Amino acid sequence: MVEWSENERCIITNLFANMDYNEIGPQALQRCLIVYPWCQRYFGSFGNLYNAEAIMSNPKVAAHGVRVLHGLDRAVKNMDDIKATYAELSVLHSEKLHVDPDNFRLLGNCLTVVMAAKLGTAFSPEIQCAWQKFLAVVVAALGKQYH
Repeated sequence: MVEWSENERCIITNLFANMDYNEIGPQALQRCLIVYPWCQRYFGSFGNLYNAEAIMSNPKVAAHGVRVLHGLDRAVKNMDDIKATYAELSVLHSEKLHVDPDNFRLLGNCLTVVMAAKLGTAFSPEIQCAWQKFLAVVVAALGKQYH
């Protein structure tokens, strides 16, 4: 079980309360599919992902990016039991979709880059620390079924 300080809870809650899901989610997933092209294999039904321009203009990629952030909402609302919150998603991604669990970390890294770019100097080391901790817990929870 992860221990969260009140400050960490406040930081994570505030980040999500002020986040534009329609901007951040698509940008993070687009970045992931461009920087780590092997991740594209899980999105075969999304159509043309042959180059950066196609990925950036793909409405299915954008929609799934928003969906990912709404999924992260669940963790924010259940910070004391993220593992149980994501148990079903972990099973889905491991047993049905066969997603390499390292891809969760890669997407988290891309999400961090997008957040840092968006927030600029407001993405202080303290905020980044809480953010990275949150993402590490989420990634571990999503990868739980694989262990």
